[in-house]
Amino acid sequence: MRILANELENYLNKKVEVAGWVNSRRDHGGLIFIDLRDYTGIIQLVVTPETSAAFELAETVRDEYVLKATGKMRNREPSLINPNIATGKIELVVDTLELLNKSEPLPVNTHDDGEKSSEEMRLKYRYLDLRRPSMQNILARRSEFYRFIRNYMYDHGFTEVTTPILANSSPEGARDFLVPSRLHPGKFYALPQAPQQFKQLLMVGGVNRYFQIAPCFRDEDPRADRLYGDFYQLDCEISFVEDGEIVRQTIEPLFRSLATDFAHKKLIIKSEPAKKYIPKGETIPRLPYNFAMETYGVDKPDLRYGMELIDLTDVFEDTDFKVFKAPCIKAICVKGGASLTRREIDEFTERAKKEGAGGLAYILYSDGEAKSPILKFMSDSEIKNVQKLTHAENGDAVFFGADERDKVNKVLGQLRIAFANHFHLKNPQEVAYTWVIDFPFYEWDDKNHKLDFGHNPFSMPKGGLQALETAKTDAEKLAIVADQYDMVMNGYEVCSGAVRNYNPEIMYKVFNMLGYNNQYVESRFGGMLNAFKFGAPPHAGCAPGLDRIFMVLEDTENIRDIVAFPKNGSGVDLMMNSPSEVDQIQLEESHLAIIPEED
Repeated sequence: MRILANELENYLNKKVEVAGWVNSRRDHGGLIFIDLRDYTGIIQLVVTPETSAAFELAETVRDEYVLKATGKMRNREPSLINPNIATGKIELVVDTLELLNKSEPLPVNTHDDGEKSSEEMRLKYRYLDLRRPSMQNILARRSEFYRFIRNYMYDHGFTEVTTPILANSSPEGARDFLVPSRLHPGKFYALPQAPQQFKQLLMVGGVNRYFQIAPCFRDEDPRADRLYGDFYQLDCEISFVEDGEIVRQTIEPLFRSLATDFAHKKLIIKSEPAKKYIPKGETIPRLPYNFAMETYGVDKPDLRYGMELIDLTDVFEDTDFKVFKAPCIKAICVKGGASLTRREIDEFTERAKKEGAGGLAYILYSDGEAKSPILKFMSDSEIKNVQKLTHAENGDAVFFGADERDKVNKVLGQLRIAFANHFHLKNPQEVAYTWVIDFPFYEWDDKNHKLDFGHNPFSMPKGGLQALETAKTDAEKLAIVADQYDMVMNGYEVCSGAVRNYNPEIMYKVFNMLGYNNQYVESRFGGMLNAFKFGAPPHAGCAPGLDRIFMVLEDTENIRDIVAFPKNGSGVDLMMNSPSEVDQIQLEESHLAIIPEED
């Protein structure tokens, strides 16, 4: 029976069998040393000329050959102990050596030490890249992560149910992946962006608490924190729930435990204004969407640091400074910001311009005085009030935004993140969670110049049908709030949930207000609407994104590093060469034709 490297200390002075890959080979003339690697670690093999067949084979092996060896375990000589590996005190004296397979020279490095291969090569030869101990650890940790989550869900009365992969198109906010039907020409399945409709139908079907670790498919552009194509979420739903706080209180202990018990990190909230929104008896804030946007400039604020947006509009109400004659003036105080060089300030200015700002006004506080090109345009009271309201001290810097309120929030919100990165305020050993609640039900679509859903139509508007019927103007419709909530973790949105719209009358109405008739709603969501007519209970749920949560817990900035077989930044699987062309007969069976692009 094969013994793993991490178990060999239990077999001192005993004969064992080991197998694995050659990590390295050293020929010392009369002795050959082979470091053999399995998924648990490395064991040193000692091959002597006395075992002639084994010695002859050992002279021919190269890195990454696959070997099986038998022999006796023994302690190393004290002077030969290797403290850099867990098995550095022991070694195996080989009796027999068997070559299981050869290996060609590797195109990528399978060690964690040495030069790291390019991401393109690592993805092309991912099956080799996975041999690195750090990647083996990631796979093992991810398995433990899933087990940790499943145990929590089982312990809290959830039933695991799998839902279909071939489904219908659903407006989840991204493009669908369509699958043509061979049996029904001209019709298509869609890979589910989320099991949204199915999990609501499970509530109608009498399931009290449902969950699954669900694959989801969205045709969205990839980025560092978002995989292309497919990802996994913890999909869950609870029956007879009319208040999202019940879901938050049910799932919140899992989030806390993942940070502290699984990842051994410290839970922390350093932004003082957020602490006012922690309910009695809870530890995680519930920030209203409008508060988050006004205070942090984003709806996914990182609360591991402060640097909140300070409203100074009233301070400059009667200003003579033309730049500050704007509907909204805000500022952020950057602790230690006076140390920024002129070049660094110029770089932050360019960042602000990319977000839509005309420039970036600032005041530096150093050597006991305020310094800035804009001071000559400001009154003494304005200068004094800026320092008072921003709590700027010697060594700090204050940066301003002046424009329409939404633009100011956007610009300063992104600068807040950029300054935090520059001054290393994001401690990877800390986790700051917050719920963001009370999202707008509708939002304005600038591209198409019309109202659209803020997230999806399956959320319940707060106030129900009455809130919809009393909203006549676009402004009144934009004021409608959804009973929807996101969990934010260290500046990443990692979970979205809502109290669901289970009332057919309300479902029709939320679409009617955007100009869609009842026939449209029935054509898109007929199955769910019909189910709701047969005693659907109120229900609510959420769906934490597992890839992104795991990425944060493992201190990884690129989400592709925590997935076994990811696609590259262009959505291409370099290893399997997909997407790829298919045979003409496959197109014909699916009733498809390729239309050449016009020159």
